[in-house]
Amino acid sequence: MKFAHFADIHIGSWADDRLAEASTKAFTKAVDLCLEEKVDFILIAGDFFNTSLPSIDRLKEVTSKLKELSDRRVPVYIIPGSHDFSPTGKTMLDVLENAGLFINVMRGNGGDDGRLHLKFTTDEKTGAKITGIGGKKGMLDRHYYGLLSLPELEAEDGFKIFVFHTAIEEFKPSGLEQMDAVPLAMFPKGFLYYAGGHIHRRFERDVPGYGKMTMPGPLFPNSFDELERLSHGGFHLVEAIDGKVTVTYNPVVVHNVFVLSVDADKKSPEDVSSELLASIGKNEFYNTIVLVRVAGKLRVGKAGDVNLKRFVEAAYGKGAAYVAKNTSKLVGEDFEEVKVDYQSVEDVELRLINEHAGQSKAFPVEKEKEIAHQLLHSLAKEKEEGETTADFEKRIKEDISKVLGITL
Repeated sequence: MKFAHFADIHIGSWADDRLAEASTKAFTKAVDLCLEEKVDFILIAGDFFNTSLPSIDRLKEVTSKLKELSDRRVPVYIIPGSHDFSPTGKTMLDVLENAGLFINVMRGNGGDDGRLHLKFTTDEKTGAKITGIGGKKGMLDRHYYGLLSLPELEAEDGFKIFVFHTAIEEFKPSGLEQMDAVPLAMFPKGFLYYAGGHIHRRFERDVPGYGKMTMPGPLFPNSFDELERLSHGGFHLVEAIDGKVTVTYNPVVVHNVFVLSVDADKKSPEDVSSELLASIGKNEFYNTIVLVRVAGKLRVGKAGDVNLKRFVEAAYGKGAAYVAKNTSKLVGEDFEEVKVDYQSVEDVELRLINEHAGQSKAFPVEKEKEIAHQLLHSLAKEKEEGETTADFEKRIKEDISKVLGITL
């Protein structure tokens, strides 16, 4: 048996036109590699899209590649991720599944015992039995793990795969210790392969009593920091022979990455500007993403006096595919340090919701948290291309009505 494990593809994650197709190209290239390797099936462990309703341009390209896999009889098994999630239940994953292009393996129902009973999806060719739990924004998926009926999953025989989209408390990577996670004890034991997503770091471990747990990281980096740290994404190619599971990481290179770090400490803006230009030298940047990080406290002047625009223009003149700059730690001579707690928008939302939950008596606390997340998601939506203001307002009202269960 041979299969591929993708995660965190985030189709449409880059807003800049120069990188708008990068995640799609990574997916296309990864699928081509899978076809060359003659895999039996492909797993996608959440966050296929960067939003529940992706753009038509990105959707056409992805659908074409999924159709090719279908025509070649290579099934795709998927779970939704936190970015695929929509509080109204409307997601493009449902459309693609109804078209027969992949199968959502998060299937089950609530029993009379109040537990969540997951069902297995069996791959026809290999007999592999696949199930899993998708991700939700704000770690709302943890509720599913708490309800999960473990005995029946553990009693099932055969080659079992559990697909998930969450952090595991015991295996959180360095730097992400404060991230919300699910304890290992909430996972079913005895599966031969655990296909994870959500953490944009590669992870692989044989866990006693469980099996091989892995995360391949993103298929294409989704931020400046990820490009700087990873330079490219990839996926896992998994082979299972006589119950022994072997995992190989397959890099997927869409663009080369050139990283430049400049120490501005005790220098003038002119010195830093000259150093930036000199660093380009005779380099050619065809198909290359150029990342420049400038940090330090200037001897004179302000951070804005550094001529980054000239550097960016010069890099594009050398054929760069995309130029990104980070000056978050560049400060002027008169800078007085103010400590700021840098958190993602989702982290801030989660903290505020948790702090204020329970003040309303209209819903139980956990239900109130879920509704608050769903309302924030609905209110964050933007007007779509060609949509009138009246239609946009109507759509938002309909979404909120569904979340609250009332008519507005």
